[in-house]
Amino acid sequence: MASAAPVLHDAVTARRNLRVGLMAFAGALAMLGLGYASVPLYRLFCQVTGFGGTTMIATEAQAATAAANATGQTISIRFDASTAGDMPWVFAPSQATDTITIGERDIATYVARNSGSVPITGMATFNVEPEQAGKYFNKIQCFCFTEQTLAPGQEVTMPVLYYVDPAM
Repeated sequence: MASAAPVLHDAVTARRNLRVGLMAFAGALAMLGLGYASVPLYRLFCQVTGFGGTTMIATEAQAATAAANATGQTISIRFDASTAGDMPWVFAPSQATDTITIGERDIATYVARNSGSVPITGMATFNVEPEQAGKYFNKIQCFCFTEQTLAPGQEVTMPVLYYVDPAM
């Protein structure tokens, strides 16, 4: 009878250890999954809220509503561009500043040229400064987050169709 108690105790301990191990493994898998999902989830959060200067995405119908509510006030917008240090692209706005009427659609264009000797694929990201303005800057159409492959010496002009929300 003395030998039965330690065997029972070992079985209970083994079951508890297995449960703790499985919970730790499940937690590690959950963290790994969240790590992979964090970038798209953060991008979605920023696009919905305008957090961090992220612009809003709008439809043509929303742009028409904004145009109907245009205030007649103007605002000056400065466009900027930069590339990674190791990317042989020349990338710049066609026009550095533009004065627009708040609520009315406008278009900005960027020019990209591959100065390298091999085809290069790049992708533009965006944000608006000051951060508070991001939720009022609405993109209707943009080349952002779309991969662009340019052959050596190739130059393209890429449009951004946008408006500034009259609620600004």
